[in-house]
Amino acid sequence: MDNKQLIWIEERTVHMSDADFRMGCRLSVLLDMLQQAADSAANDLGINWRELLAAGMGWMLMTLDLDVRRIPKLGETLSIRTWSKGTKGPLWQRDYRVFGAEEEEVAAGRSIWALVDIHKRRILRPTALPVQVEAYTGDSVGNMPEKVAIPQNIELSEAFQYEVRYSGLDINGHLNNARYADLCYDALTAGELQTLDLRRFQITYIKESKRGDNLCILRSALTDGRIFIRGQAEDTVYFEACLHLG
Repeated sequence: MDNKQLIWIEERTVHMSDADFRMGCRLSVLLDMLQQAADSAANDLGINWRELLAAGMGWMLMTLDLDVRRIPKLGETLSIRTWSKGTKGPLWQRDYRVFGAEEEEVAAGRSIWALVDIHKRRILRPTALPVQVEAYTGDSVGNMPEKVAIPQNIELSEAFQYEVRYSGLDINGHLNNARYADLCYDALTAGELQTLDLRRFQITYIKESKRGDNLCILRSALTDGRIFIRGQAEDTVYFEACLHLG
């Protein structure tokens, strides 16, 4: 298999329903585009999601680190490129590059995935996958991203309470990965939303959220251009994220 077949490219347009009040693409929509590109890339390599589900397997996104040069605008057509970077132990790295007009790179990301037994909820070795996936070596966004870990000296306060409902669920009955970005943005103030631009987004998914789960969304103050976000229920942490704003 040559490098051309190892990198997946697809185009997506930012439609009216994808944009926010600043006429920019919502972060959750951009993450959804990346997720769909990853699904398409896997299907193209012969890893059909229906067959995976029938075999009791699925992909779990664990960490994402996305550098944002600028937020894509309403009406803009994007070229999304993604490839498998290979494995390290049971973990898979997938990289992304997003280009706007005239090949301007608007975002680049690194992600960590795991293949899991969807019934036993345990991580599987890469050899459990029914097809072999060759790593693309023609490009690299960087090493495996580090997990988000909110420093102990960072003070968090409650932003709002959130109950997982039908509108946020994926095919596995869990809160869709991209929807967590909406929770992060919902924790921002009107002034922050109006005046600050996203430069980088980091998130680590710790525990899956199901319908009926009640999450307390906590946030830090804006310090050194960063806001930390955590979703938890009592002593259980579901996710931790960091928004770099400027």
